[in-house]
Amino acid sequence: MSAIAEYPVLRRPRVAPKRPYLTVVAGLPGSGRAHLMSVLESGGLPILTDSDRLPDEDHPWGFSDFEPVKSLKTDSTWVAESLGQTVKMVHILLYDLPEHVNYRVVFMNRRLDEVLSVQNRLLDRLGKPNHLDDTRCARVFLDQLKKLKSWLAARPNFQVLNVDYNALLDDPLPNVVAINKFLGGGLDLAAMAVSLGYRLYTRDES
Repeated sequence: MSAIAEYPVLRRPRVAPKRPYLTVVAGLPGSGRAHLMSVLESGGLPILTDSDRLPDEDHPWGFSDFEPVKSLKTDSTWVAESLGQTVKMVHILLYDLPEHVNYRVVFMNRRLDEVLSVQNRLLDRLGKPNHLDDTRCARVFLDQLKKLKSWLAARPNFQVLNVDYNALLDDPLPNVVAINKFLGGGLDLAAMAVSLGYRLYTRDES
């Protein structure tokens, strides 16, 4: 028996639903956002990216950056034109998204010690100093997250799904199923699970 037969929800619908909203993958720097972008793309979601950043040891799947995100506060015209697509941004930029658009935010959560480790390695590779020690940086991040999640909960045009990155890697299937449901269905869950390292066994292997 195949894993798809055993887990029938992995079967992809023939017709993908319309998505009249912008999907946003958000979270702290180093929280697994770029990895999830790669997973969503493998599942069939169109992503917004113009990144030419080369993969590194922490991001072997690439970065999926989109340059207009950086100037969101001064120019957000691209947002309303991008419904049905997926974009990655750091958590703090969610405040700058225009109010007249609907969003589905997949918010990546990860162990804070791992987030800080990834961030420190990135700064080292870029030759940039880290002006905050890990304890102070963690305190700042936790305060930002608390305020942001309270703000999001009060915005009716934002729907939020919190995804634990560590759990996503440890047990992909229930997590990609939850993401698919949150985004309206129609994703290739088998491809998503495989991109996260899950092996779809065959009858001969069972």
